[in-house]
Amino acid sequence: MKEKLSRRSFLKQSLTFLLSLLGLAGGGYSYARFIEPKRLQINEVAVTHELIPRAFHNKRIVQFSDTHLGFQYTVKQLNEHVEKIHSLRPDFIFFTGDLLDRPDTYSPAETKTVTSILQKLQAPLGKFAVYGNHDHGGYGTDLYKFIMQESGFQLLKNKSVELRHLNESIYLLGIDDASLGQPSFSQTKKKVKEGHYLILLSHAPDLAKEAANAGIHLQLSGHSHGGQIQLPWYGALYTPPYAEIYKEGQYIVDGETRLALYVNRGLGTTRLPFRFLSIPEITVFTLKSPS
Repeated sequence: MKEKLSRRSFLKQSLTFLLSLLGLAGGGYSYARFIEPKRLQINEVAVTHELIPRAFHNKRIVQFSDTHLGFQYTVKQLNEHVEKIHSLRPDFIFFTGDLLDRPDTYSPAETKTVTSILQKLQAPLGKFAVYGNHDHGGYGTDLYKFIMQESGFQLLKNKSVELRHLNESIYLLGIDDASLGQPSFSQTKKKVKEGHYLILLSHAPDLAKEAANAGIHLQLSGHSHGGQIQLPWYGALYTPPYAEIYKEGQYIVDGETRLALYVNRGLGTTRLPFRFLSIPEITVFTLKSPS
């Protein structure tokens, strides 16, 4: 508890410093508290690799992450973002963890509402999710599993699935959360066949080096929120454990394979209801086959 309070105090002090630095006091507080958390940025990323089959050329993946429902992010926002995702015409939908901020506070009625909203998401080639630390915290492991499965998502916990389309395939892998779960690359890769393109969903971005050494080609993560609060010319003031190396956007990580990592800033907030220079994000990846 002491560690959490010290981090919260650090963030509050940092925010105060930021607003004073910019000379915006009231205006800066209002923007960070009420405006930026409700903004949305759609980022488009093209992913090219020699192992992406022709059948997957121009297939679209939509990733969303870190809603933290119940802290600041509302079911109304979730519904709006579900509609936005639908408008992006995804072939796949990936959720990279932290659905509820405190699962232990959610009533059956609230759970039903969230499930009914997520059920509206449609993707012809599948919907997939992994655990985040908040999904395990607050006795949430089983509740999160129930919500995602009832919503039509396949929950990948140290597990892989072969994604087949027009007699060609790639593999999607999902690893358990690094903070409160029990991640295992050996278990996750157990049924993967050689010579295929491998995509990993990992809530924690800082597993990327292990992922590269495990032969992964593309890793999609969340967890960092981009720091939630950033300083100009400095970047994130704080990111949580397992998001201290890779904080937002695109990276290349060398290992057994040359891994492309993308860290999504998420949609919600936690601990403090602020975002500054870290706009909520939905990401669209378009797969490109060189053949």
